[in-house]
Amino acid sequence: MKMDHILVRYGELALKGKNRGHFEKLLLANIRHVLKPFPKVQAKRTFGRIVVELNSTDHEPVAAALANVFGIQSYSLALRVENELEAMQKGALFMLTQHPNAKTFKVSARRAYKLFPIDSQSLNHKIGSYVLKAFTGELTVDVHHPDVNVVVDVRESGTYITAGVYAGAKGLPVGSSGKVLHLLSGGIDSPVAAHMLMGRGAEVEMLHFHSPPYTNERAKQKVIDLTRELTKFGRTITIHFVPFTDIQTHIHKEVPSSYEMTIMRRMMLRIADRIARERGILAISNGESLGQVASQTLASMNTINEMTNLPVLRPLLAMDKETTIAYAKRIGTYETSILPYEDCCTIFLPTDSKTKPKRDRSAQFEQYVQVEEKCREAIAGIESLEVTGAHTSPTLDQLF
Repeated sequence: MKMDHILVRYGELALKGKNRGHFEKLLLANIRHVLKPFPKVQAKRTFGRIVVELNSTDHEPVAAALANVFGIQSYSLALRVENELEAMQKGALFMLTQHPNAKTFKVSARRAYKLFPIDSQSLNHKIGSYVLKAFTGELTVDVHHPDVNVVVDVRESGTYITAGVYAGAKGLPVGSSGKVLHLLSGGIDSPVAAHMLMGRGAEVEMLHFHSPPYTNERAKQKVIDLTRELTKFGRTITIHFVPFTDIQTHIHKEVPSSYEMTIMRRMMLRIADRIARERGILAISNGESLGQVASQTLASMNTINEMTNLPVLRPLLAMDKETTIAYAKRIGTYETSILPYEDCCTIFLPTDSKTKPKRDRSAQFEQYVQVEEKCREAIAGIESLEVTGAHTSPTLDQLF
């Protein structure tokens, strides 16, 4: 015998009423996306959950891939047998042998297929007795707090036997809450913020500002690598690379150093606003945390936000750095984020940035900046690419 299925259960999706079918279809599409490296594996919707058929594929890497998919409440490795008592008994015994350290167990039979002639309570007794006899005293029954709960789920198409539940990523399927344009810097914070938004069903498109030759090609590859890490949590992600050198050097030349960072951020948000509107995106997001640096004070956010009336989402607003670092390590982006390749925010970095910049003063200094012309040139020079996952991730040599 061999575990040949994985049963996937929903979480919040069960509360979506008439929209539940839409959410389930998105979840199924995202599951199929992360399972592309396993060509024999098939996923389908059935009886209020999703069944993954392994078709002789090793279950461990498949289960590991499913653990990252938002919208999955939990999942279990399963053995499918025919609707025959002897097959169920042998199947339950096999599943218990996968838990060699277990001392207690119970059987929980569920007879969704009512034409099966043995009721649930009788199945519990007949299967439990068979297991006890096979283990000859090594196992005992504990119906309240068993080490292993063997679930025997009788369906018309067959019986699925599980013995253990694994926690999923929970949340909502990526894409169910619309699309967000996310400013991805390449640091620790912004990938974490993107992950949190994906967990609430947002599909993210990345916007990265790069300033060659001050930022090198490795910085661009770093952003691709971070995006690739995030694709394992849902689906293909598009990155837009905005050439920012001309704008940045122009601001550095024309604007007092105390307002340089503010004007640069305002230009970024202007460009983000225009790209979002062109692509029908309803919100912009970033990795800002309140008070972390000069550009992330409430006064700075207020002045910078003047450049858009789209919502600017900041998932990390109330998180401290230590919490964000721990989060980045958990989702696998930390080691890439700390690679020593500078992004555009670290060059020309003034030491006297205003923590309480004013909107009127910012507008005054922008009179010396060719705002419209520079924005049009930057948008015209955008390079976009799709990152589809670790198994097909592009590299700079392939793309540029």
